[in-house]
Amino acid sequence: MIPETKQPAVTRALNETFGVNEFEELQLLTGGLSSARAFKIVVRKNPYLLKIMRTEVISDPKNEFACIQATAEAGIAPRICYASVEDRIMITDFVEAKPFPEHMLPLIVPTLRTLHSLPPFPKPIMGSYFDTLDRLFIRRFQAAKLLPESETEELFRLYADVQKLYPRNESDLVASHNDLKPQNMRFDGNRLWLVDWESAFLNDRYVDLAVVANFFVKDEAHEGSYLNAYFGEPVDEYKRSRFYLTRQAVSMFYAALLLLEASSAGLSIDADMITTDFRKYHQDLITDKIDMMTAEAKAE
Repeated sequence: MIPETKQPAVTRALNETFGVNEFEELQLLTGGLSSARAFKIVVRKNPYLLKIMRTEVISDPKNEFACIQATAEAGIAPRICYASVEDRIMITDFVEAKPFPEHMLPLIVPTLRTLHSLPPFPKPIMGSYFDTLDRLFIRRFQAAKLLPESETEELFRLYADVQKLYPRNESDLVASHNDLKPQNMRFDGNRLWLVDWESAFLNDRYVDLAVVANFFVKDEAHEGSYLNAYFGEPVDEYKRSRFYLTRQAVSMFYAALLLLEASSAGLSIDADMITTDFRKYHQDLITDKIDMMTAEAKAE
């Protein structure tokens, strides 16, 4: 399962970290959309996470290691046991995940507040979050013409308004995870851990808030409690508006990404195809009822 080209580096990592040349157990962890490979390994009867980082230009292992180190020291990410930027290999403690509790926001909000209070992460190497994802996904999706123009014209017009008018304030840039889907959270029965930091960089705080909300905020009242708890005070109309616009943009980015991937896997995208309700779809992702590795799930 470990690529042949990486086996010497993995052996070196095991030797330097544990004084052994091989693990007792190896399990490939699946479910993510990244090209990185993650494994649960057992060494001296203890579980660890072995990650072989992605090699695309968009990913800078130095930045990822720096972000993980900062968040591990802050107690919101697992401890790093070994890291090699040159080999793009990392070993961390492994968190045995338990089912999420019914009410997640009391766990998530203080974790987000801790994350966003950390010293600034590196800036993204490809430009701002909104402009980069617009270039990588939205424009590609428009050019691909996967859906009839009559179905998307108004949507793209409204999105263009958001993209043009959304504030880019330096004061709102904080250390951010940027992909806080449930699969990147681990609940150990007591506390919440954040994992998979390859998309972490300095970003608008509302992005993390929006991604979390798409999964765990149920209605408008719930939204108000969530934002009030995060900001530590009743939020004004400006903050609510920023949050609302970011949620729309984030939803557009994910939709474009998943539909492009579904199409590239050979699935025909039909505007009239039966799709899952937005809230149910996200709830099914939380409970692992959807296999995101399939083209059909990406198109839902």
